[in-house]
Amino acid sequence: MGKRRVVITGLGCITAPADSADGLYRALCQGVNGVSTIESFDTSEYPVKFGGEIKHFDIDTYISSREGKRMDRFTQLALASAIQAVNDSGLNFDAENKNRVSVIIGTGIGGIKEIEDQHIRLLQKGPRKVSPFCVPKLMGNAASGCVSIHYGLTGPNMCVVTACASASNAIGEAYHNIESGRSDISITGGSEAALTPIGLASFCALKSLSTRNDYPELASRPFDVDRDGFVLSEGAGMVILEEYEHAKARNANIYCELMGYGATGDGYHITAPLPNGEGAAEAMRVALTCAGVDPDEVDYINAHGTSTELNDIAEANAIKTVFSDHAYKLAISSTKSCLGHLLGASGAVELIVAVKTIQNSIIPPTINLDTVDPKCDPKMNYVPKTAQERNVDVAISNSLGFGGHNSVLVVGKV
Repeated sequence: MGKRRVVITGLGCITAPADSADGLYRALCQGVNGVSTIESFDTSEYPVKFGGEIKHFDIDTYISSREGKRMDRFTQLALASAIQAVNDSGLNFDAENKNRVSVIIGTGIGGIKEIEDQHIRLLQKGPRKVSPFCVPKLMGNAASGCVSIHYGLTGPNMCVVTACASASNAIGEAYHNIESGRSDISITGGSEAALTPIGLASFCALKSLSTRNDYPELASRPFDVDRDGFVLSEGAGMVILEEYEHAKARNANIYCELMGYGATGDGYHITAPLPNGEGAAEAMRVALTCAGVDPDEVDYINAHGTSTELNDIAEANAIKTVFSDHAYKLAISSTKSCLGHLLGASGAVELIVAVKTIQNSIIPPTINLDTVDPKCDPKMNYVPKTAQERNVDVAISNSLGFGGHNSVLVVGKV
């Protein structure tokens, strides 16, 4: 069987700025900031007291309270986003061959809240009081497992863990699953809920977070000369991938085509990217070749753009390496300026932004970008502060993770 076309027919997400794909895109285009003071636990002894915290999520809106209590927060967010995406797609799985529906979901960390909670129980009450649901809640594959169980799906079911590239790698593997003929449909994306006491403390110890406690809304500032670290956030994003002819046959609403996927490794350092961005550059080349797209056909890049010193410079270098003179003609923005960094979920949420950008021809801005770092090349268009109207036929989404993981997705109009 030859390569089959893969399209996107459903979107769903839960993030700090909004709890739907449409709501998120509108918020980002308006520069709405989802970063705020953390309320879910006491941060008085922490050097960082803010993040992209989802304030009003209630899993009971989607499933029974009894079911929800048996899931870690990252699984709850994943399932809620998947339900949104399935509803958006109009799919009825009772009318589908469930053996040909895959579920592939990424997470960087998994059920860290459950690990924290049960460790406290262990220390305070002893080993006999540790919950029997501890393992099913903490395991990284719980999200993909629970989504497949919710719909009774029996096709390929797996979890991808590649740090901040997890969701993009998951979507890319789901893409390969469909284009090769193994599946017709996939529920895929990523979820993360690491905004917890140990999660925040760990990234504080790594000194990778912004410390702008007095002005948290200004903390995430990708490519800006005064950036001082990323903002830790939580959330989930899911997309429905579908084989093109299958989607046409059921008269599905097709958002766009997922045209290509590229994945590489830096082979360099556990937390730092290659300074010249060559690993990310090669992932972009692979993705564009897979898509059959020339670099000068790309209109928009949703950058990984974390607001850290090393990442932003490396990514800027990678973009210039791949696109040469066209790097100064295309638009580049980092929506992490509004969202913060969702770690293993970021690639899915940012792909959704790229899809909505193609649909609406409005590029969301990089807010808080006052002065572009000279090392990031101020001549490139980072869409500073205000959204830009522009026809977008082809967009790419970059995700670069600790461990040297690089993942790039290419989407375009059908």
